[in-house]
Amino acid sequence: MKLSAYVMAMAMTASTLVGCATSPTGRNQILLFGSDQLNAMGAQAFDGMKSETPVSKQPAQNQYVQCVADTLLPYVPSGVYSGNWEVVVFNDDQVNAFALPGGKIGVYTGLLKVAKNQHQLAAVIGHEIGHVIAQHGNERMSQTTLIQTGSQVANQVLAANQVPYNAEIMGALGLGLQLGVQLPFSRTHESEADLIGLQLMAKAGFDPRQSVDLWRNMEAASGGERPMELLSTHPAPDSRIKNLQANMEAAMADYQASPSKASCSQ
Repeated sequence: MKLSAYVMAMAMTASTLVGCATSPTGRNQILLFGSDQLNAMGAQAFDGMKSETPVSKQPAQNQYVQCVADTLLPYVPSGVYSGNWEVVVFNDDQVNAFALPGGKIGVYTGLLKVAKNQHQLAAVIGHEIGHVIAQHGNERMSQTTLIQTGSQVANQVLAANQVPYNAEIMGALGLGLQLGVQLPFSRTHESEADLIGLQLMAKAGFDPRQSVDLWRNMEAASGGERPMELLSTHPAPDSRIKNLQANMEAAMADYQASPSKASCSQ
């Protein structure tokens, strides 16, 4: 217990010295990496994916996804990425999409079977762009760096003091960090990206109410086979729906104030 408190205190002290920032929802963040470094890493990872995963050759499909992304992107805050965003549809059955620093967006064809219309697709792409807006990749890398540093120091302290059951203590510490820090941290990112995406889609003229229908579709597509929320990197669909509904009034106000309604046909 004393060791765990020591490691956490050390990580908290380090966090006060470097990279303090605030997320779009007002949450304190630790960001240790520069945007140029993250953009380069994102572009490199995206190029790797394009070389390993087949890219869709269907013009209508590509135009549809591009239209949704192009409708959202003007509402991304300035300073997130100044270049042209690249949007690629990957021919893969997984129900997923992603966005990377450096202006990269990937959508898997499997998602188009679950996101039934332009509004639901916008909810997913908006969510993924939300991760980039909030610099979640930077934050996760920074957290991992701090935890690894803390774990190394803890292991050295145990070894220097010849504490019995060193491996067992380090294993328990690692499990505690995973359940108490990393997994809740990841769920926080997902919930935050949901809200950023909700606001983004509403301002772009997509119906934010469809985000709730999307997660009902996601739950149906999964067949309910999910780990309990405590052990998951993502909030349960019911939790996500409640979070979206709690913020729907503000989103609807943005939607009604949108200068034009989105129009992307599949």
